[in-house]
Amino acid sequence: MLHKDFHVFITVNDADLYAYTGGKAFAPERPTVVFIHGALNDHSVWILQSRYFANHGYNVLAIDLPGHCKSGGDAPQTVEQGAHTVIALLDALGVQKAALVGHSLGSLIALEAAAQVPDRVHHLALLGTAFPMRVSAALLDAAVSAPMKGIDMVNTFSHSMMAPPPSTLGPGTWLHGAARALMRRVLASNTKVNLFSRSFKACDSYNGGEQATAKVQCPALFVLGDQDQMTPPKAAQSLVSLARHATVCHVAAGHALMEEAPDAVLDALWEFLKPLGAPKQP
Repeated sequence: MLHKDFHVFITVNDADLYAYTGGKAFAPERPTVVFIHGALNDHSVWILQSRYFANHGYNVLAIDLPGHCKSGGDAPQTVEQGAHTVIALLDALGVQKAALVGHSLGSLIALEAAAQVPDRVHHLALLGTAFPMRVSAALLDAAVSAPMKGIDMVNTFSHSMMAPPPSTLGPGTWLHGAARALMRRVLASNTKVNLFSRSFKACDSYNGGEQATAKVQCPALFVLGDQDQMTPPKAAQSLVSLARHATVCHVAAGHALMEEAPDAVLDALWEFLKPLGAPKQP
């Protein structure tokens, strides 16, 4: 395991997996939270939430999925492969139990990981989730034939507002432009694999959501955007109904929850995860 400033590289499945730690060294005695991003995103989408938890008594591992940006290895072709990576990460660090937090594709990966090793996941938070998480044929085609057009399509349907609230980057920030720039950067980070097509196919082809939810033993938090056009709140109801200990939090946002409602997302996660034992801070 190699540390550098606020980052850590962990050897997972014979490749370096990157995790943002919020500037804190990993401490085995602290509760651990793993943040898992969605398609054509990276660890940076969790910047507010990851830094807050890291500075309030938690180990934070906000990862770049394999084959994305700073992480080596092959990008997961399926949700199940993504889940195997998360479990292997816990193994590599000797983490016996952790909380998993995932957005969109990352929510399915977190769900599948919690189902595969239910005794090692004590809290599960699913943001912008749905099952099945179907992707339109037009978007799947654009991901291959016209990825820049596809990125524009995704961002149009992912945002409910044009300008950010004060709690994000502030005046002068353009949510759509920033999100498009991130997605283009993530796509360009892997010249061997079309991450756009691969990630959206993984969402579309995942059929194990209900079976996975039935296996999950821990409390589950669903954070859903009231104006989400990519994964509408009603599309998560099959999972909510199957979860043993479900809490649902609706926020005024689209699919880009962490960008449009960063404080509301943080508040929901903190309320859900604070029983883990870290001291409450002002």
